[in-house]
Amino acid sequence: MKHGESDFFRYLPLNRAFFRLPQRKLLELQARREYEGAGEYPSYIGRDCERFARELATAENMAGISVWCQTGGWHRFRRLAFLENAGDDTWIRLNATAAIDVFRHGKSVEESVGNATVVEFLTLADTVIHELLYIEDFARQKLFFRRVRIPPLLHAYWDSLFINHAVRKVLRHFVRDPERALRSAEGAFSLFPKMINLAREADLPVEDIEHMRDLCGILLLARRYYLLPYDEELCAELRAAKKAYKQRWPKDSRERYRLKISFEPVKVTSRTLGLAASLLLRRKRGYRLFDHLFTLNLLGFAFRIFKPRDKRKMPKFLRKSAMGVDALFK
Repeated sequence: MKHGESDFFRYLPLNRAFFRLPQRKLLELQARREYEGAGEYPSYIGRDCERFARELATAENMAGISVWCQTGGWHRFRRLAFLENAGDDTWIRLNATAAIDVFRHGKSVEESVGNATVVEFLTLADTVIHELLYIEDFARQKLFFRRVRIPPLLHAYWDSLFINHAVRKVLRHFVRDPERALRSAEGAFSLFPKMINLAREADLPVEDIEHMRDLCGILLLARRYYLLPYDEELCAELRAAKKAYKQRWPKDSRERYRLKISFEPVKVTSRTLGLAASLLLRRKRGYRLFDHLFTLNLLGFAFRIFKPRDKRKMPKFLRKSAMGVDALFK
């Protein structure tokens, strides 16, 4: 079983099924983090492994762990672990090693890494992931739509970063403390000079950290766009940042993130969005009467009637990625 009720994301509590089901169970972990760069930059899971190991100490009938090192995700990143000529696998190897060391050998992160400079670097990188890639205020909210838990990461998905009015509307509705979200992002971004120095000192792939810095610079601008009043100058900054990113990290050298930027207004008012969210989304695992009457039955029927017959009219991201939007309404 995966560690949380959704996929391999942060901020998810350990799945209670580990403690409730009598069957033999494996904990699934992912070293090549599909939602966090897939090995393009550090996304360390050592501390998560320590936490899972502590919590699972009281779970019965645990068979062990399974670690995904190669596959996972509908993205174009091509770094693979433990293979020649498949790119630098430093970050994937660190995660795979952490999982084995913590669960099989009972080691701490410090013992697994074996280098204080690298531990300090990974701690800073972990802060960047938690506070800048994710928006903690949104990520900690438990939201369900029909049979699916809403992922804690919406604006960055696999190899795409979505900066548009629709995402802005949704995040402005759910993020309850935008000032804190902005402060945490600013603070996380300020860690990059020290991270680059530590990477050089520890002989880690510095170029990966420079790429992560440039990507996170766009994420920081995006967060301002999501949470601050609309500003044309900020939109211009985002367009310029996208151009600079594509020039600095061209896809003909290696596949990088796709930056999907659009400032076209969405014709949905905040009041309408709030009403739709209160009706269609729930904050508890169990179903409400409204879900049995509408969300689980009538809504799926309506989707099948009104969805475009020509699949090309659906956004490519929804048509080509993972299970597709149709699976949400079955």
